[in-house]
Amino acid sequence: MIDIKSLIENEYLLMKVIGQVDASSSIFLDDEINKAIEENHKNILIDCTNLNYIASAGLGVFMSYIQDLKAKEITMVIFGLNEKVGSVFTMLGLDQLLTIVSDKEQAKTHVNAV
Repeated sequence: MIDIKSLIENEYLLMKVIGQVDASSSIFLDDEINKAIEENHKNILIDCTNLNYIASAGLGVFMSYIQDLKAKEITMVIFGLNEKVGSVFTMLGLDQLLTIVSDKEQAKTHVNAV
């Protein structure tokens, strides 16, 4: 089960991902990221503080947008990964392809530095 809450904070779109992203729920994550890109949000912060589990389908969602984000000059920063979920990103090398930081303040700092 997944719950995604999106809200605008200053110049950021903050997307809070809560629960689990598996094969059946990854479509909701895909829809929210796609919507953010279509609405031309330039700074997307993805709060994974309450993300308990992510399957390969969820990881695939993030990977599928890497080129779109670059082409449209959109900065996306993922933060708040717990150790278990973070290790999955690291094992697959996604920490080299995506911007992942530990907390919201670091995410904002990264966006402001770009």
